[in-house]
Amino acid sequence: MGDEARGSRNGPGATGLPEQGRRFEYAPAPESREIVRLRERYDLFVDGRWVEPKTGRTFTTIDPSTEEPLAEVAEAGEEDVDLAVRAAGEAYETRWRDLPGKERAKYLFRIARALQERSREFAVLETLNNGKPIKESRDVDVPLAAAHFFYHAGWADKLEYAFPGRTPRPLGVAAQIVPWNFPLLMCAWKLAPALATGNTAVLKPASTTPLTALLLAEVIEEAELPPGVVNVVTGPGGRTGEYLARHPGVAKVAFTGSTAVGKVLRRALAGSGKRLTLELGGKAANIVFEDAPIDQAIEGIVNGIFFNQGEVCCAGSRLFVQESVAELVTRKLKARLATLRVGDPLDKNTDVGAINNRAQLEKIRELVRSAIEEGAEVYQPPCELPERGFWFPPTLLTNVAMSHRVAREEIFGPVLSILTFRTPAEAVEKANNTEYGLSAGIWTEKGSRILWMAERMKAGVVWANTFNRFDPSSPFGGYKESGFGREGGRHGLEPYLDLEGGAP
Repeated sequence: MGDEARGSRNGPGATGLPEQGRRFEYAPAPESREIVRLRERYDLFVDGRWVEPKTGRTFTTIDPSTEEPLAEVAEAGEEDVDLAVRAAGEAYETRWRDLPGKERAKYLFRIARALQERSREFAVLETLNNGKPIKESRDVDVPLAAAHFFYHAGWADKLEYAFPGRTPRPLGVAAQIVPWNFPLLMCAWKLAPALATGNTAVLKPASTTPLTALLLAEVIEEAELPPGVVNVVTGPGGRTGEYLARHPGVAKVAFTGSTAVGKVLRRALAGSGKRLTLELGGKAANIVFEDAPIDQAIEGIVNGIFFNQGEVCCAGSRLFVQESVAELVTRKLKARLATLRVGDPLDKNTDVGAINNRAQLEKIRELVRSAIEEGAEVYQPPCELPERGFWFPPTLLTNVAMSHRVAREEIFGPVLSILTFRTPAEAVEKANNTEYGLSAGIWTEKGSRILWMAERMKAGVVWANTFNRFDPSSPFGGYKESGFGREGGRHGLEPYLDLEGGAP
């Protein structure tokens, strides 16, 4: 398929205008993948060195937009994980725990600067391995990852001020298991606070998106962190991740991923004495009142569900609209969806990229089918999808009931369910009627209503007249089946510290 067809939102000739009238409507602007120096094979990063796995096994990681292989990646077994944890433990005892905070800060600052200097390389690699649009990798993922290292570098020598009257001490080795939807950013969310607080780490990226974590290991190597302070092991979560979480040398487990796996981890670690934080799934409510700035809300709704193809734990997949403006909002949303460009993720004009993996694509399809069977109506704008890769068009579901599966289960895809309400109390009741509690959005011109709603929403993050806004200084996390613990801000330091004055 040519660039024009891949990048066009509706295919050639969709406007119905003469050729000369639409000549400048759209032209592909692909980012070059030549900026990335892909290795044929990636090994494990353990104790400051690149080492072959003891298993002798590798797996193939692919580009989800084309299904083409990108590289072979080492599969770590139990012995490999053991070596990584032991290396992290040795580094903690001899090289990192007692290093003055201002010295730890220098290393974090180096990593942040390297991310900035190599931002284009990281952005292209993230898009290749994840499928998200390059403009999101370039403008959101990489800058925020660098910002987290900068921010936590500032905390490294100020921990006593963060927790006055208490003695903050690191825990030891942190096992950090990150998901495939924000591979690099989640590495930063976990590594930066762990290192700033004096812990060492063993990082396991998702098996479908390991490449930017491995590139980050190259940066860590170049920043000359003491060997063993950060180790990266790759492999499937069901084996490599389980070995890591259960290892007796691990003091802290940080996991971002599905609620189902989070429950397994919590049961497995019960009674182990390990500190655990979980950032899990969500089914966020985006609530629009009749007095909301409607056009601004439309952009916030689109950003809330179609950013990163909806593969966001806090995605606003449930839209609650006050009845008096429901028809208007629905009409404007349909018009806005018709402008979204779906196609080549490396095209700077693309709005919606590829779904990360086939299993997730099938889950999205299955939930949309169930919605149709249960009586929902589907709207999808005319959209020519590439012939290869994992793709799903932007989708609106109307006539959705609270009992429908699509209104209860996390879909993790570019699918928005529209429901209605009459009063603020009804909006709160419906929004809270979920097993999840990660995030929510409220759109209204009344500040008093925002505060009233926010106090009653069972969500860890509530956005007012915006959605999907993140900052390293702001804590993020959920309630109920969305997990527990916070990442970011002063609150995000606590899970990596013994604040009760235990053994040094």
